[in-house]
Amino acid sequence: MNTNNVQRPPGYRYFHIISMLFVATLLISNAIAVKVITLWGFTLPAGIIVFPIAYLWNDILTEVYGFAETRTIIWGGFFCLACMSIFFWLATLLTPAPFWNDQEAFVRLFGFVPRISISSFLASFLGEFLNSMVVSILKVKMKGRHLWFRFIASTIVGEGADSIVFNLCAFTGVFPFNTVLYIAFSGFILKTLYEFAALPLTCRFVRWLKRAEGHPEVLDYNIKYKLFKLL
Repeated sequence: MNTNNVQRPPGYRYFHIISMLFVATLLISNAIAVKVITLWGFTLPAGIIVFPIAYLWNDILTEVYGFAETRTIIWGGFFCLACMSIFFWLATLLTPAPFWNDQEAFVRLFGFVPRISISSFLASFLGEFLNSMVVSILKVKMKGRHLWFRFIASTIVGEGADSIVFNLCAFTGVFPFNTVLYIAFSGFILKTLYEFAALPLTCRFVRWLKRAEGHPEVLDYNIKYKLFKLL
């Protein structure tokens, strides 16, 4: 059998590529979120440089492939995040080589990742699913029109929920509460501006992707938004 002639399902040529990019941005943002940075006067986790891209991929997946397909990928991302956190934690428990002198720094950074990951899981669970649901619901109500509005609305709802939940869970007790609130506010503003700035490129990419996939417009009529259904 010549497997080189196997064809991808119609309309899903790029689905797995975009799904992998979504998961990659989710993992990277959590790994670097242990560092808190100052950017343009805002104080926030370093994950800001990549995490908003995960929401862009969420928008794109939901818009092009629908809520049900996106739900599967979101859960897949959460599973990968859990695995990453567990193995980071296990690595901190292993006895270092006698000549390796960075165990304390390693534990200080990667030992903190599980809390970051749990916080991110809770925040992403709420934020990513709200983001996807808003895109899906508004697309049906607007009959596929006003793509830019759907992406803006989903960003405000999803990023707002994510910023509040993540920072309260990750940094309460680590920093003063007023600082935690400031970090949450800073993150929301910058992540939202980040996605606004990317909106023209995102909309153009979505239009190209729909043409490239060559399938009819996906509208989630009569869909049940069951978050715990994996497939």
